[in-house]
Amino acid sequence: MTYLIDRRLQGKNKSAVNRERFLRRYKAQIKDAVGRAIKGRSITDVENGEKVSIPVKDVGEPSFGHAHGGVWETVNPGNEEYQKGDLINRPRGGGGAGRGKAGNSDQTSEDDFIFELSREEFMNYFFEDLELPHMVKTQLSSSTEFKNQRAGYNMSGTPSNIHVLRSLRGALGRRIAVGGHARKQLQQAETELLQLLQDGAAADTARVLELKKLIHHLHTRLIAIPFIDPFDLRYSNRIKVPKPMTQAVMFCIMDVSGSMDETRKDTAKRFFILLYLFLKRVYDKIDVVFIRHHTAAAEVDENEFFHSRESGGTVVSSALNLLNQIIDERYGGGAWNSYVAQASDGDNWDNDSILCRQLLVNTIMPKVQYYTYVEITDGPPQNLWEQYAQVPDHHAHFAMQKIVTPADIYPVFRELFKKQPKS
Repeated sequence: MTYLIDRRLQGKNKSAVNRERFLRRYKAQIKDAVGRAIKGRSITDVENGEKVSIPVKDVGEPSFGHAHGGVWETVNPGNEEYQKGDLINRPRGGGGAGRGKAGNSDQTSEDDFIFELSREEFMNYFFEDLELPHMVKTQLSSSTEFKNQRAGYNMSGTPSNIHVLRSLRGALGRRIAVGGHARKQLQQAETELLQLLQDGAAADTARVLELKKLIHHLHTRLIAIPFIDPFDLRYSNRIKVPKPMTQAVMFCIMDVSGSMDETRKDTAKRFFILLYLFLKRVYDKIDVVFIRHHTAAAEVDENEFFHSRESGGTVVSSALNLLNQIIDERYGGGAWNSYVAQASDGDNWDNDSILCRQLLVNTIMPKVQYYTYVEITDGPPQNLWEQYAQVPDHHAHFAMQKIVTPADIYPVFRELFKKQPKS
């Protein structure tokens, strides 16, 4: 008998059949199923799991068997129904199993191996070909920076880290502790000597000479105590503590003027949701700021952002000025990764579009990690698009795309956040 011991390391939360290896082996079929699932569901449900089916012929596992060598004796059971030369009727219902279809379909047969992808696995395949470009501060959600923090004092260190006040305080305490008994004896001896001399004792008497000798010895002993000893030195202790850089702020800017109907707003909302799901995979903490504008801009909550109705003209620069103000007041100092997504139909005053380009190039782009602009229109590019098209010449982390129908959201999203070629 042969025993096989599986010594493969099982990762955390991995099943005994090595689910991770299984997913890696059938990566192509799973990615194909994920792609079909994206087309058949709403973007708001994109982070749910998915059932995937794979043909049984593709999931065969190697097996071990004994070689048929030597002399074998076998006993086969006979039959009491058929004789040699009998004709057997064809079975009804066709050729049985074997017609299963691979794919993410409801019409599965017993030949389909069906398993369910978890939410995390589904999202891994969904975002596998994407990345956040130009991430200056953070590359992965698990990446952290370290900052120096004071943590008491050490008895060893470099001279530049010596804490003078703490060292002198320790030296003073040591001198008091070491010389305390000697000072007490010295005070007693001096008092006794003074008393003897006042009582008329001769300077050459035995007790006077003994006290003088003791006083000299105690003075010498106290003088010998060093002012500061290497033992007294204290060094400032600084340790490195992880400083998570996994917080981001996502600014959603949308035009709510009369030209932006409910269909365009819904398209913009789907794009914002997809971007938010993407950022959630990179950052532990995400703040979302909603800025809506027509002729004036205002920071609002999500419900008002998507459902409030406005009419009138469009002044996009009002939103950019408010964006810049919020970044300076609440998200400055380099502790936040700022991402901006702007959706509009492109309609804007001609003179204001030029001002928008200047605000982006000179003020806003240096403060953000990435800026995306999507123009939701089925017509020719508007004046805002023409001005924004000049921004990438100054800042590479600016991207813009055009969305005509909701079906364009995902392709546009992939184009905006596709992996950048390594230089």
